[in-house]
Amino acid sequence: MTSSFVVVPQWQGSGSSRAMRLVDGAESIRRQLPKAATHLVDAPLEAGDAEGTGILRYSSIRLVRERLQRQLSELDGTPIVVGGDCGVEYGAIEHAARSGRVVLLWADAHADLNTPESSPSGAFHGMVLRALIDEGIVDAADVLLLGVRDLDDAEAEFIDSRAMRRVKAQEVGAAVADRAAAARESGHEPVLYVHVDLDVLDPAVFAGVGFPAPFGIDLASLTQAVTDARAALALAGAGLTEYAPALVDDGDSDIDDDDDGEFASSDDLSAILRIVAALSR
Repeated sequence: MTSSFVVVPQWQGSGSSRAMRLVDGAESIRRQLPKAATHLVDAPLEAGDAEGTGILRYSSIRLVRERLQRQLSELDGTPIVVGGDCGVEYGAIEHAARSGRVVLLWADAHADLNTPESSPSGAFHGMVLRALIDEGIVDAADVLLLGVRDLDDAEAEFIDSRAMRRVKAQEVGAAVADRAAAARESGHEPVLYVHVDLDVLDPAVFAGVGFPAPFGIDLASLTQAVTDARAALALAGAGLTEYAPALVDDGDSDIDDDDDGEFASSDDLSAILRIVAALSR
């Protein structure tokens, strides 16, 4: 089945001082995607209100989620959701879960397992996976953590308490196959969702993120892990998030000028397109 791309330039879920760069990043990626297969979900420019949830800017995050789910319901093909911050994954994974029990490859430097009570920032992009688990959309046993290395204490405790599995890149294919088999044994038809936060990559490989963390994985390992996961189980959807470009003119970019005359890095975009190819081929 062919892929459909849904670009969601949400920044309100981020706790980074570079959060607005996520809008630039989403637009830079959108320009590289095939126009006929690409759809844009508008995100409000205003910050939004917590609405008593303990989640910063929650009203805008909720609005974007509703718009995203409407768009996803109208699409043919496998949706590849392009953020924006990781908060966009809630609506995308919730949509995928309608097709079956989700085996979730979570490729991210961060586990995003905080709650409004434990979060140091109140930013939803650090809570989205925990919200998916707590709401019963994803089972913690079906989550495979790839490249996770920058944890708050509450997140580390939750991983230990639920025996969540951390995997190395070369283990991903077998781990996905194991979880798919377990799902079928319990009477569920499994589907695969692949989440990629670009900070899963080592900063020496990819620097255009709000929260770089040392000792990440390399690009070849990431794309091979995605390929192996897709070989083990049918893909129901994927997400690519958190591109916050520094927008420095490297003299070789084919991206148009933005208002201040800077450019997105052609090296970053080359890496992103390799990941997109692995998700959508």
